[in-house]
Amino acid sequence: MTTRRIESKFVCNNCGYEAVKWLGKCPNCGEWDTLVEETMAQAGRRLSPGVRGEPARIGDITMTEAVRSPTGTGEFDRVLGGGVVRGSLVLIGGDPGVGKSTLLLQCVGGLVRRGNKVLYASGEESPEQIKLRAERLGVDAGELYVLSETNLEAILGSVSELEPAMVVIDSIQTVYHPELESAPGSVGQVRECGGLIMRAAKSGRTAFFIIGHVTKGGVIAGPRTLEHLVDTVLYLEGDLRHQFRILRGVKNRFGSTNEIGVFQMGQRGLKEVENPSEAFLSERNENSPGAAVTCAIEGSRPIMIEVQALVSRANFGLPQRVATGTDQKRLSMLLAVMERRGGLRIGDQDVFCNVAGGVRIGETAVDLAVVAALASNYKDRAIARDTIVVGEVGLAGEIRRVRQMERRIMEARRLGFSRCVCSVADEREAGVEGFGMIGVPDVNGALDMLSI
Repeated sequence: MTTRRIESKFVCNNCGYEAVKWLGKCPNCGEWDTLVEETMAQAGRRLSPGVRGEPARIGDITMTEAVRSPTGTGEFDRVLGGGVVRGSLVLIGGDPGVGKSTLLLQCVGGLVRRGNKVLYASGEESPEQIKLRAERLGVDAGELYVLSETNLEAILGSVSELEPAMVVIDSIQTVYHPELESAPGSVGQVRECGGLIMRAAKSGRTAFFIIGHVTKGGVIAGPRTLEHLVDTVLYLEGDLRHQFRILRGVKNRFGSTNEIGVFQMGQRGLKEVENPSEAFLSERNENSPGAAVTCAIEGSRPIMIEVQALVSRANFGLPQRVATGTDQKRLSMLLAVMERRGGLRIGDQDVFCNVAGGVRIGETAVDLAVVAALASNYKDRAIARDTIVVGEVGLAGEIRRVRQMERRIMEARRLGFSRCVCSVADEREAGVEGFGMIGVPDVNGALDMLSI
């Protein structure tokens, strides 16, 4: 009896999960209609050349400092760790239209002004379209070369001829290798093209920047292994209805992770926001119930933000729980703590929570600000204008300490705030002269101290 050889497999475009037959829903990531067929011969073909080398005693290895080239865009260089590292591979993702191509074209202009040669390869725009955008952004022509091509072999051939300091590939979903049978943007194409680009970057002194689109699940389209392949992963975030854009580093082999850069979208592209705290609080209504100011740490910088909340009687069935800029599940947990430990009966109310300015905050230090904003709106009592609220809320209603409290206080004092409601531990250990630290043990104590 002969066994039939499996000639194809099905791979999820979203997470890279493999199956021997087609499935409507991916068992790994839960997305629908994302499995595409890939032949086994194609999957087994390895286009990326292997790395060859000789073993060396670790004590004999000489350290060479990574050479960085600043782009002149301070916020972009901050997220990269000081500038573009030669021979690095950077992946930048974001929603369509958020400004990925605009940001990279502006940074390319900064490198060209410093005498560097740059190649911009686009599979989505013609050279004429790129030139029109470059003129609108005021990008210096100089040694900027434009290539409209989707064949990766042709792109790498141009790289070998020009030997530029930096290459931008816009985008990885439009690039294909002719030896692969699958369509551009498929799992096989993205994986193999990413591997070839990685080898090209490591074998020379050229830095590669590849753009990847983000799926509705919030990950860069294509296999997740691409994120592990590159040196740096950046996300450009921001609501298209807001003017602010946040460039967030989630992986960086040459710098700190979780660093952010703040930009403001305008007619002439993205403009750096040198003082994000003032920008996010510029439209603050100081006497409005339902608003609390806190200080979050993003990477190495403290940022003052305003947390807004609205509590309204639910008119239809199950009450709504809507969170914008904060974690939805964290909001549900805080509401349960407020009802059980704080005595606020808001289980039958619609609750909306928003971080003003379109920024997204993931750290738990904003928990107490969310609780304060919700209680303030529910009781229709405004929080004092000179007070910030910082602290993590536990399931028992206790207020826990947060990291880098002194840096948060210094930023708050610089903007004119004079009091901080925080945990008892932070009051003892992070006191700053001339600034009122008010330590509270639990949620009830915090609401009493804020006169809510």
